[in-house]
Amino acid sequence: MDDLLFRKTMGKFATGITVVTSTHNNEVRGMTVNAFMSVSLHPRLIVVSIDEKASMYERLQSTKQFGVSILNEKQKDMSMIFAKQKNTDREIDFDYLDGVPVLKNSLATLACRVYDQVKAGDHMLLIGQVTDLQVNEHEEEPIIYYSSKYRELK
Repeated sequence: MDDLLFRKTMGKFATGITVVTSTHNNEVRGMTVNAFMSVSLHPRLIVVSIDEKASMYERLQSTKQFGVSILNEKQKDMSMIFAKQKNTDREIDFDYLDGVPVLKNSLATLACRVYDQVKAGDHMLLIGQVTDLQVNEHEEEPIIYYSSKYRELK
C-alpha cells in the first residue's frame, strides 16, 4: 500500500479540530492538531499526536505544560492560521488556564502537564494530565475535518 492510499483511508475518520499551544520565552506558539483523544479518567489524561516535521515537535517534547483548544464552527480561520494555511490578519486572543495559553471562545479548553511521551513512527504521542479545563456553553457546534475538508454538523 502507498502513503497516499493510507492517508486517504485515515481521512475517512471524521475528527474534531484542536489547536495545541505552549509558551516559550514568553512567546505563545501553537499548531492545529486533529489527532487528539481522551485516554483516562483516573488520572485525567489526553493524548495529542505531533509529527516530527512540525515546528513545535521539539518544543512540545521539552515543555512541561501545553494547552488544547477544541474549536467551534466559527474558528475555521484559527485552524488554518495554526496549520500555516493562512496568514493571520488580526491579533489572536488567548485566555490562560493554569498559566497555559488557550484560544478564547473555543468549545472547550484544557491545560495539561506533560505526563509521558511515546515515540510512534514519525510522530510523538504527547500524553497530558489535565490540570484545568473550561467548557463554554454557547450555541456553536464543533468544526469537523473529514476527507481532507472542513465540515460542519448539520
